[in-house]
Amino acid sequence: MSRPLDFFSQQSGTLVADGVVLEKLVESIGTPVYVYSASAFRESIRALKKHLDGVNFLICYAMKANSNLSLLRLLALEGAGADVVSGGELYRAKKAGIAPSQVVFSGVGKTDSEIAEALCSGEDGIFSFNVESAEELEVISSIAKREKKQARIALRFNPDVDPKTHPYISTGLRKNKFGIDRSEIFSLIKDIRKFENISIQGISIHIGSQLLSLSPLKQAFEMLSNLAFEVEALQKKPLLYLDVGGGVGVSYSKEKPLNLKQYCQLLHKQFGKNSAHRGRHRILLEPGRLLSANSGILITRVLFRKKRKQKDFLIVDAGMNDLMRPSLYGSHHEIIPLRNTRSSPPLRKTDIVGPVCESADCFATGRPMSSNIKRGDLLAILSAGAYGFTMAGNYNSRPRPPEILLDQGRIEVIRERESYEDLMRGEKV
Repeated sequence: MSRPLDFFSQQSGTLVADGVVLEKLVESIGTPVYVYSASAFRESIRALKKHLDGVNFLICYAMKANSNLSLLRLLALEGAGADVVSGGELYRAKKAGIAPSQVVFSGVGKTDSEIAEALCSGEDGIFSFNVESAEELEVISSIAKREKKQARIALRFNPDVDPKTHPYISTGLRKNKFGIDRSEIFSLIKDIRKFENISIQGISIHIGSQLLSLSPLKQAFEMLSNLAFEVEALQKKPLLYLDVGGGVGVSYSKEKPLNLKQYCQLLHKQFGKNSAHRGRHRILLEPGRLLSANSGILITRVLFRKKRKQKDFLIVDAGMNDLMRPSLYGSHHEIIPLRNTRSSPPLRKTDIVGPVCESADCFATGRPMSSNIKRGDLLAILSAGAYGFTMAGNYNSRPRPPEILLDQGRIEVIRERESYEDLMRGEKV
């Protein structure tokens, strides 16, 4: 399991990734800027695939974590499909070369047009819809009949399992908007004949994100396993696949993340060849953060040092519009100078804040940082590869930063910095 500095390391006193000195990169690109390591993406997915050897699996990368086309293409070349939650993500997946037959469509609010697009993608439509409600099933059935298509679906089971994560990223409790409870699943199975052009081929779960313990996953997987047997008995035919979702957490600082090998061993135990299922179901996984979080950073420049009696403020040129997680979730990101002066004395309690006109525009509060950090210095906000650029916006009419991919010494601009003209595209005076 990767940690914040596994792929971005200090060499000769400065930060380097994929053979590129990041200070030199910034000289030509400017700040703020997102920087990704291609080797980090590749090694993360290859490690997951290695531990799943012997399981019939399909990795459907959760695009909401980071949906840049170049990164999607990189993962597609490693054999990944996609987990999408909108028509826009489906469009991106196809543009990146991911076959519709390797796409699952999740989310509680699929529109009629999105459902039709998914059904009519490729020759036979997408791999599957993860259905979240009885009414959604009715709508998919109606649209599939109109389009003369067969809709393959999985019913998303809400197991009411506490993932012990942040409430905003918990999805498997009864109080959450996601999924269908056990009794309603049985009711839908019994009434399946009224849903024309529908084939129930799987059961899916996803209990939350940034999970740091195997315990809730073990509980959810056991419930999924039992439910699968009950559904098969009720509909008198086997299911083809089980979707175990994603949510495996990563280390942002000093957290002890899940052991990837142990996680995969749990999948083997519950669903593999020696389990009660005897490996006959294809297992779908939907990792997002696991593959992308520690594969990217956000580099920002110090604009001003504002000294106060109790603490100092480092005002940087990146804002909450560029990286929303700290202001939205209170999330922790390690922040280090590109030049290795972090532990240079004296240390001073420091708030690292952006220029956006909101008090919530804060990346770190009371963080011990060197008092020698000054105007013009460069800082790296680590673990920014997931839910970073993909959640970025234009608040305060701020152009979004560029995205750069580093690959064995090569530098590729995979998204250009937005211009003021970009901000106004589509508007009229």
